Amino acid sequence: MKHIFKQGINKSKPTLLLLHGTGGTEQDLIPLAGMIDPEASVLSVRGNVSENGMPRFFRRLTEGVFDEEDLIFRTNELHAFLDEAALEHGFDRSNIVAIGYSNGANIAGSLLFHYADSLKGAILHHPMVPRRGIELPKLNGVPVFIAAGKNDPICPAQETIDLDELLVGAGARTEVHWEMNGHSLTRTEVDAAAEWYSRTFTE
Repeated sequence: MKHIFKQGINKSKPTLLLLHGTGGTEQDLIPLAGMIDPEASVLSVRGNVSENGMPRFFRRLTEGVFDEEDLIFRTNELHAFLDEAALEHGFDRSNIVAIGYSNGANIAGSLLFHYADSLKGAILHHPMVPRRGIELPKLNGVPVFIAAGKNDPICPAQETIDLDELLVGAGARTEVHWEMNGHSLTRTEVDAAAEWYSRTFTE
Protein backbone atom coordinates (compact mmCIF):
# COMPACT_ATOMS: atom_id res chain seq x y z
CA MET A 1 0.00 0.00 0.00
CA LYS A 2 1.27 3.48 -0.84
CA HIS A 3 2.34 5.11 2.42
CA ILE A 4 4.58 7.53 4.28
CA PHE A 5 6.54 6.48 7.35
CA LYS A 6 8.13 9.06 9.66
CA GLN A 7 10.27 7.83 12.52
CA GLY A 8 9.36 9.53 15.78
CA ILE A 9 11.83 10.80 18.36
CA ASN A 10 10.39 8.47 21.02
CA LYS A 11 10.25 4.82 19.93
CA SER A 12 8.32 3.83 23.05
CA LYS A 13 5.35 5.92 21.90
CA PRO A 14 2.61 4.34 19.76
CA THR A 15 2.98 4.48 16.00
CA LEU A 16 0.13 6.64 14.70
CA LEU A 17 -1.65 5.00 11.77
CA LEU A 18 -3.26 7.75 9.68
CA LEU A 19 -6.26 6.84 7.49
CA HIS A 20 -7.71 9.59 5.27
CA GLY A 21 -11.29 10.26 4.19
CA THR A 22 -12.72 9.76 0.68
CA GLY A 23 -10.67 11.64 -1.89
CA GLY A 24 -7.80 12.19 0.51
CA THR A 25 -4.20 11.01 0.33
CA GLU A 26 -1.50 9.85 2.69
CA GLN A 27 -0.47 13.51 3.10
CA ASP A 28 -3.80 14.74 4.51
CA LEU A 29 -3.69 13.81 8.18
CA ILE A 30 0.03 14.27 8.86
CA PRO A 31 -0.58 17.67 10.54
CA LEU A 32 -3.10 15.89 12.79
CA ALA A 33 -0.43 13.48 14.05
CA GLY A 34 1.65 16.42 15.23
CA MET A 35 -1.28 17.74 17.22
CA ILE A 36 -1.96 14.34 18.83
CA ASP A 37 1.63 13.32 19.64
CA PRO A 38 4.59 15.18 18.08
CA GLU A 39 7.04 12.57 19.43
CA ALA A 40 5.34 9.50 17.91
CA SER A 41 6.22 7.69 14.71
CA VAL A 42 3.71 8.10 11.88
CA LEU A 43 2.50 5.58 9.30
CA SER A 44 0.15 7.31 6.87
CA VAL A 45 -1.53 5.09 4.29
CA ARG A 46 -3.39 5.73 1.03
CA GLY A 47 -6.48 3.63 0.31
CA ASN A 48 -6.14 1.13 -2.56
CA VAL A 49 -9.64 1.71 -3.99
CA SER A 50 -10.49 4.48 -6.45
CA GLU A 51 -14.01 5.90 -6.68
CA ASN A 52 -14.16 8.19 -9.71
CA GLY A 53 -10.50 8.98 -9.13
CA MET A 54 -10.90 9.53 -5.39
CA PRO A 55 -8.86 7.25 -3.12
CA ARG A 56 -10.84 5.20 -0.60
CA PHE A 57 -10.09 2.24 1.65
CA PHE A 58 -12.98 0.08 0.41
CA ARG A 59 -15.82 0.23 -2.09
CA ARG A 60 -19.35 1.37 -1.35
CA LEU A 61 -22.54 0.61 -3.25
CA THR A 62 -24.13 4.02 -2.57
CA GLU A 63 -23.65 6.79 0.01
CA GLY A 64 -23.64 5.10 3.40
CA VAL A 65 -24.03 1.57 1.98
CA PHE A 66 -20.78 -0.39 2.12
CA ASP A 67 -19.70 -3.17 -0.23
CA GLU A 68 -19.33 -5.66 2.61
CA GLU A 69 -17.33 -8.22 0.61
CA ASP A 70 -14.80 -5.58 -0.41
CA LEU A 71 -14.73 -4.15 3.13
CA ILE A 72 -13.73 -7.56 4.51
CA PHE A 73 -11.09 -8.03 1.79
CA ARG A 74 -9.61 -4.54 2.31
CA THR A 75 -9.63 -4.91 6.09
CA ASN A 76 -7.61 -8.12 5.77
CA GLU A 77 -5.31 -6.33 3.29
CA LEU A 78 -4.66 -3.45 5.69
CA HIS A 79 -4.13 -5.81 8.64
CA ALA A 80 -1.52 -7.76 6.65
CA PHE A 81 0.11 -4.52 5.48
CA LEU A 82 0.57 -3.41 9.09
CA ASP A 83 2.44 -6.66 9.79
CA GLU A 84 4.71 -6.01 6.78
CA ALA A 85 5.22 -2.31 7.57
CA ALA A 86 6.25 -3.08 11.15
CA LEU A 87 8.99 -5.37 9.84
CA GLU A 88 10.05 -2.97 7.09
CA HIS A 89 10.21 0.14 9.27
CA GLY A 90 11.12 -1.45 12.59
CA PHE A 91 8.24 -0.32 14.80
CA ASP A 92 6.32 -2.31 17.41
CA ARG A 93 3.38 -4.01 15.66
CA SER A 94 1.53 -4.30 18.97
CA ASN A 95 1.71 -0.54 19.62
CA ILE A 96 -0.32 1.05 16.80
CA VAL A 97 -3.01 3.68 17.42
CA ALA A 98 -5.18 4.45 14.39
CA ILE A 99 -6.41 7.96 13.59
CA GLY A 100 -9.07 7.88 10.90
CA TYR A 101 -11.50 10.31 9.37
CA SER A 102 -14.76 9.27 7.66
CA ASN A 103 -13.84 6.42 5.27
CA GLY A 104 -10.53 6.04 7.10
CA ALA A 105 -12.34 5.87 10.44
CA ASN A 106 -14.58 3.16 8.99
CA ILE A 107 -11.65 0.94 7.94
CA ALA A 108 -10.06 1.48 11.37
CA GLY A 109 -13.37 0.49 12.95
CA SER A 110 -13.43 -2.57 10.72
CA LEU A 111 -9.99 -3.61 12.02
CA LEU A 112 -11.47 -3.50 15.53
CA PHE A 113 -14.53 -5.45 14.40
CA HIS A 114 -12.43 -8.24 12.85
CA TYR A 115 -9.23 -8.50 14.90
CA ALA A 116 -8.67 -8.50 18.65
CA ASP A 117 -5.03 -7.41 18.37
CA SER A 118 -4.70 -5.27 15.24
CA LEU A 119 -4.79 -1.91 17.06
CA LYS A 120 -3.74 -0.81 20.53
CA GLY A 121 -6.32 1.97 20.31
CA ALA A 122 -8.15 4.21 17.86
CA ILE A 123 -9.29 7.78 17.30
CA LEU A 124 -12.31 7.69 14.96
CA HIS A 125 -13.55 10.94 13.45
CA HIS A 126 -17.10 10.59 12.07
CA PRO A 127 -17.21 6.79 11.72
CA MET A 128 -20.15 4.54 10.88
CA VAL A 129 -20.81 0.97 12.00
CA PRO A 130 -18.62 -1.05 9.58
CA ARG A 131 -20.67 -4.27 9.79
CA ARG A 132 -23.80 -5.34 11.62
CA GLY A 133 -24.91 -8.75 12.79
CA ILE A 134 -21.44 -10.15 13.47
CA GLU A 135 -19.78 -11.18 16.71
CA LEU A 136 -16.91 -8.86 17.55
CA PRO A 137 -13.58 -10.15 18.89
CA LYS A 138 -12.76 -9.57 22.54
CA LEU A 139 -11.54 -5.96 22.74
CA ASN A 140 -10.82 -6.07 26.46
CA GLY A 141 -9.84 -2.55 27.49
CA VAL A 142 -8.93 -1.32 23.99
CA PRO A 143 -9.36 2.49 24.17
CA VAL A 144 -11.42 4.14 21.42
CA PHE A 145 -12.18 7.84 21.00
CA ILE A 146 -15.14 8.70 18.73
CA ALA A 147 -15.78 12.22 17.44
CA ALA A 148 -19.20 12.74 15.91
CA GLY A 149 -21.62 15.39 14.75
CA LYS A 150 -25.16 15.37 16.11
CA ASN A 151 -26.15 17.01 12.81
CA ASP A 152 -23.85 14.96 10.55
CA PRO A 153 -25.73 14.37 7.25
CA ILE A 154 -23.42 11.52 6.18
CA CYS A 155 -23.11 9.74 9.52
CA PRO A 156 -26.37 10.00 11.54
CA ALA A 157 -26.03 10.30 15.31
CA GLN A 158 -27.65 6.88 15.73
CA GLU A 159 -24.71 5.31 13.87
CA THR A 160 -22.37 6.70 16.53
CA ILE A 161 -24.60 5.48 19.35
CA ASP A 162 -24.79 2.00 17.79
CA LEU A 163 -21.04 1.85 17.16
CA ASP A 164 -20.30 2.88 20.73
CA GLU A 165 -22.65 0.23 22.12
CA LEU A 166 -21.12 -2.51 19.94
CA LEU A 167 -17.56 -1.60 20.94
CA VAL A 168 -18.44 -1.37 24.63
CA GLY A 169 -20.22 -4.72 24.33
CA ALA A 170 -16.96 -6.24 23.06
CA GLY A 171 -15.05 -4.81 26.04
CA ALA A 172 -13.56 -1.64 24.55
CA ARG A 173 -13.21 1.53 26.65
CA THR A 174 -14.85 4.29 24.64
CA GLU A 175 -15.26 8.02 24.88
CA VAL A 176 -17.64 9.91 22.56
CA HIS A 177 -17.18 13.60 21.74
CA TRP A 178 -20.20 15.32 20.18
CA GLU A 179 -20.22 18.48 18.06
CA MET A 180 -22.70 20.36 15.87
CA ASN A 181 -20.49 20.84 12.82
CA GLY A 182 -21.90 18.26 10.42
CA HIS A 183 -19.33 15.92 8.90
CA SER A 184 -16.46 18.41 9.28
CA LEU A 185 -13.21 17.41 10.93
CA THR A 186 -12.81 20.34 13.33
CA ARG A 187 -9.94 21.67 15.40
CA THR A 188 -12.02 21.37 18.58
CA GLU A 189 -12.58 17.64 18.07
CA VAL A 190 -8.88 17.15 17.30
CA ASP A 191 -8.03 19.00 20.51
CA ALA A 192 -10.44 16.75 22.41
CA ALA A 193 -8.82 13.69 20.80
CA ALA A 194 -5.35 14.96 21.77
CA GLU A 195 -6.44 15.44 25.38
CA TRP A 196 -7.92 11.92 25.44
CA TYR A 197 -4.78 10.44 23.84
CA SER A 198 -2.52 12.15 26.38
CA ARG A 199 -4.66 10.88 29.23
CA THR A 200 -4.86 7.37 27.79
CA PHE A 201 -1.37 6.69 26.46
CA THR A 202 1.10 9.01 28.19
CA GLU A 203 -0.05 9.47 31.76
